[in-house]
Amino acid sequence: MLSGDPDPLIVTGEGTRSPLLLVCDHAGRAVPLALGRLGLPDDAFESHIAWDIGIAPLALRLGEMLGAPVFEQAYSRLVIDCNRAPDHPHSILAASDGIEIPGNQGISGDDAERRRLAIHAPYHDAIAAELDRRDARGLPTRLVCLHSFTPSMAGFDRPWHVGVLHMGVSRLSRAMLDLLSREPDLVVGDNQPYAMDGSDYTAPRHAVARGRDFLELEIRQDLIATPAGQMQYAALLARLLPLLPLPQ
Repeated sequence: MLSGDPDPLIVTGEGTRSPLLLVCDHAGRAVPLALGRLGLPDDAFESHIAWDIGIAPLALRLGEMLGAPVFEQAYSRLVIDCNRAPDHPHSILAASDGIEIPGNQGISGDDAERRRLAIHAPYHDAIAAELDRRDARGLPTRLVCLHSFTPSMAGFDRPWHVGVLHMGVSRLSRAMLDLLSREPDLVVGDNQPYAMDGSDYTAPRHAVARGRDFLELEIRQDLIATPAGQMQYAALLARLLPLLPLPQ
């Protein structure tokens, strides 16, 4: 990392006693100065391949409404994907949605490790430390992982407005699916548009490995691309999240 590179983690609302911890693995689109924008044009960093469009402002609004802390990853998923294990084949992509990433072609193991140490590790160490602090204070915590998804992929127009991703039995996921399904005109995906198939990293590491439940939500990007849409879906989640059962 060079002088002028942002910290990998942005924390808002730290120290609150809210039972929610909101995390955004793909909130940002920064690239370390030494990587020269990965050889991509600037407009590539406006697209879904670089970040989860709309999710950061939505998360901040939601955190403010509920008095909950928000942990955001500042760097683009194209530098290193913080929702993949460092040794996962999709941790550093050579191409995304048909677009080659020149700066990731033939990356060496040493270069990948430098990205992990500079970006991936500090982000996840901070989440783990926050959960440890909360456990030490006896504060029950619902880990809520927030993502957004592109409306169309591989020629398929995705009909879902919101998706709930989970790994089998999940009390929180089932409760949220039930609540969302009661909302008029809302198309809800159960493990859609993605199934949690073992490629995810954040929830398995920080929730499943600790024996705690979690909630992972996906919101379609065209619905939250504007401040009005972000406010609409933040208000929806602010109304529903407090209705979920506390961790046991």
